[in-house]
Amino acid sequence: MKSEQKKFDYSLNYKELNLREQPELYQVGKGEQGVLLVEPYKSEILPHWRFKTPEIARESSEKIFQLFLDYKKNGDFVGMDMARKFLQMGVTRSRRYANHRTGQKYDGPVPDDKKGRSGSHGRDQLPLDADPVKAESAAIFREKYLQAREDPEYKRMRKEWQEKE
Repeated sequence: MKSEQKKFDYSLNYKELNLREQPELYQVGKGEQGVLLVEPYKSEILPHWRFKTPEIARESSEKIFQLFLDYKKNGDFVGMDMARKFLQMGVTRSRRYANHRTGQKYDGPVPDDKKGRSGSHGRDQLPLDADPVKAESAAIFREKYLQAREDPEYKRMRKEWQEKE
């Protein structure tokens, strides 16, 4: 039976934490949770994360995947997982812009009491406005994301990590 996945712990003071020095505090969470919080990985990976054109997405995804492999070589699961999250975010953000040229999925501002949460919050979804360039960028990121996610060593390390969370 699969154990229930723990949610990412947003209560930690990520501005002050170095999770390379304190990896035991890291929680995988779901999907991309924490991708823009966990240091020093965010600062190492974010400068390479781009998807404006397929050429830029290819260069970006290859660089981030190389970081994934470097973290793997060093036995750094947190780094591997963060690189995987950035690759996943490349897919989701590219898809968002492929479907909505402005990047706005919902009509109108997020209500004040819902700020910082995802979802429509009663707002209508804007009509699709397809951009095949961004769709290609998403496909490029997806290929590298799947390589990272399905890496046997990553899968083994993730399972072990989640069992001790």
